[in-house]
Amino acid sequence: MKRLLIATDAWSPQVNGVVRTLQTTGEELVRRGLEVLFITPNDFKTIPCPTYPEIRLAILPGSQVASQIDAFKPDAIHIATEGPLGWATRNAALRRGLCFTTAYHTRFPEYVKARSGLPTSVTLSVLRAFHQPSQGIMVPSKTIIDQLAAQGFRRLKHWTRGVDTALFRPKPTERPQHPIFLYVGRVAVEKNIEAFLRLDLPGEKWVVGDGPSMSRLSRRYPDVRWLGVRKGEPLAQAYNDASVFVFPSRTDTFGLVMAEAMACGTPVAAFPVPGPLDVVGPGSGVLNENLRQACLDALPLPRSGVLEWARQFTWKNATDQFLSYLVPASPH
Repeated sequence: MKRLLIATDAWSPQVNGVVRTLQTTGEELVRRGLEVLFITPNDFKTIPCPTYPEIRLAILPGSQVASQIDAFKPDAIHIATEGPLGWATRNAALRRGLCFTTAYHTRFPEYVKARSGLPTSVTLSVLRAFHQPSQGIMVPSKTIIDQLAAQGFRRLKHWTRGVDTALFRPKPTERPQHPIFLYVGRVAVEKNIEAFLRLDLPGEKWVVGDGPSMSRLSRRYPDVRWLGVRKGEPLAQAYNDASVFVFPSRTDTFGLVMAEAMACGTPVAAFPVPGPLDVVGPGSGVLNENLRQACLDALPLPRSGVLEWARQFTWKNATDQFLSYLVPASPH
């Protein structure tokens, strides 16, 4: 298996865990000698996604996607997202009798309900139809696998995530005497960020990221330090500067930012829900329905214990899993 085609509706300049996972996995695969073709929105005419203008949706990509598949002649096909490019690749593969794998990166039913009120059962039925022909649905956490299995999804595979430990590692920092509680991620309603912002906590609250709720929340919480989007070394430094990393989301499938924070030695405070239940382990953070108490209880955790737990999240392990789940595109 030498030629791999990956279709994704999530790609740079978007900043999120899906893009980071796909780009890093692609780099790892190329290092292993594979030729990887990404089909992304950057190759198509696009429109902004409603309520997410930074996410671009390809317009009628079917014929162009089909041409790319025919020209590349992939040994394996992986469809990473359930957007226009995902559907176009799925449909083109089925018409050609080609096999493929898919991924469940994002809890769209919960996201859509948070933004529109549409019942999760409606979105779940669409996603079941999308994934039904897949030879393997790669899912980031075992908790989400159990939930999807209960909803009628089949051929579920556990595909974990990794951390760039050359970038995200303990670094010298001069922390103030007071604690710093850090959030990193999209500033959006489905991330439940206000559950963090409204907490009565000692010290400072920092937010790294941007999103549709940014202007409203920055006005409502002027005492919070709004640091904007950070990547690379500035992001790693923010993790190191923090006393506790706070993850208020209840809708994530994994939460890569938690693993990145832990790789820097920073303990995590979160709700005991899918994502944190699979990422946060003994000595690396505190899960509690009382998020304020989780934050306070995480403060004294030794950073050495956090680092010990974080060592399991490597891109080598994650890519080994990914490769093991791929199937030949041609069944003959």
